[in-house]
Amino acid sequence: MSGAGLTIRLVRPDEHDETSRITVEAYQHSYRGLSEKYLASLRNVPGRVAAGEVWVAVDADGTVVGSVWVPRPGERLSELARDDEFDFRQLAVAPAARGRGIGDALTRHVIGLARARGARRVVMNSGPEMTGAHALYLKLGFRRLTEREAPIEVEPGRWLDLRAFGLDLDDDAAVADAEPELSRR
Repeated sequence: MSGAGLTIRLVRPDEHDETSRITVEAYQHSYRGLSEKYLASLRNVPGRVAAGEVWVAVDADGTVVGSVWVPRPGERLSELARDDEFDFRQLAVAPAARGRGIGDALTRHVIGLARARGARRVVMNSGPEMTGAHALYLKLGFRRLTEREAPIEVEPGRWLDLRAFGLDLDDDAAVADAEPELSRR
């Protein structure tokens, strides 16, 4: 996908470090007190690539300004996702690039991938502090899945009240213009 100087494509190995840095910066901008263990997981772009696909938003000058992690076709990232669902994680936009529609573009790309791969619903979890992201998801037609929300232990003795969101793709109100360009530029 490209437009307005922004291209969304799969991450290249030479972009792993930059994508790691952006992901950590984005999460530290929204969350306080992230543990070193969680920060290490955010930095682990090669691990995410090994377990799925990492898509990046790249400015016209080649600067990576955002990323999102999705499963490979026919797979899931989380055991909480059902067989007909497409889940995504760790959507991140560089703090300096926020307000330009990058999160919107990445989310629409995820929706397009889900449609292209035959999913019935797109699902994801988000921390309670990510209120800007929540507003974006709701604007795009996601709804809270409160029946799937419960505190989870993210590491021994540390609990997080995640918010669950879903977008039913067979709903006519679902984002209609989310068609990915599946090129591997």
